[in-house]
Amino acid sequence: MENLLNIVHQLDETFKIKNFGKDPAFSRYIPQVYEGKFDWRKKFEPEFNEFFNGLMIKGSPKVKNIFLAVFPTKHVLERFIEKGESGDLLFMHHPILMESGDPNGQWGRGFVPIEESLLDQIISKGLSVYTCHIPMDYHGSLGTSHAIAEALNVDITDRFIHDEKYGYIGIIGNVQPTKSEDLSDNLKRIFDVPYVDFEGRKKEINKVAIVAGCGDKTQWMKLAEDKGADAYISGEIHCHIDNDYGRNRFEEVIEYASQTNMSLIGVSHAASEYLVKKTLMAPWFEENFDLETINLIPQKDWWL
Repeated sequence: MENLLNIVHQLDETFKIKNFGKDPAFSRYIPQVYEGKFDWRKKFEPEFNEFFNGLMIKGSPKVKNIFLAVFPTKHVLERFIEKGESGDLLFMHHPILMESGDPNGQWGRGFVPIEESLLDQIISKGLSVYTCHIPMDYHGSLGTSHAIAEALNVDITDRFIHDEKYGYIGIIGNVQPTKSEDLSDNLKRIFDVPYVDFEGRKKEINKVAIVAGCGDKTQWMKLAEDKGADAYISGEIHCHIDNDYGRNRFEEVIEYASQTNMSLIGVSHAASEYLVKKTLMAPWFEENFDLETINLIPQKDWWL
């Protein structure tokens, strides 16, 4: 059993939560999705309302079990509420759900708030929630893209997509020569997805570029191609959000895909960011804390 504040302190220090300042995405999207629904600020911790990363809901002070997930889907939160005991902690990447859409099915709604009733159940049961978005994406050894590179045995040679404040989010490196079809099959196995989203050229792959999460930006793809990547691997290569923004982004990538020599492969936004929980964060919690169990909560459908 561990003290909650000890776990929070180590997470804050490991991911440099305060150094990153306000999360650029969720400092905008959280107020937007909850506007007019209920007073979300009263549900969440004051520092979370400032940084939009870190301890989001503070439960009982003693933690026996850790739960790991990516998005706060209804299924994930119901499982946490059902299985969690007072004081247990859910560590997620996103504080709100993002419905990214299915390349073979229904397009998504974008960012979706957590139902107030689910938040109230978490609070009344004495459970805690901690989320870490941008600080995890940019972390050198516990990052979302880094977990993918490790799973593919990538010999990292370069970084790309630089932010002056945060550092690099993308990884480039060499892999054992493989065909794009075989790489796609390997990615389906690693991420446990029934299919990948594919565009571009089918070819032999020697060098890959990796961007976990929402990588459907043609300027990022061009950077990867300029650095010699044969394949661009991301959570999303297409935006499947059902609005003007999503459709415009989709058309941009379609146009780029008709010209690029790379293979563009999407493994789903959620699955691409879940891998770090399974392969890096679960061992990190086990090594650093005296806990009874560490529990993974995968999503029912990776292609939301």
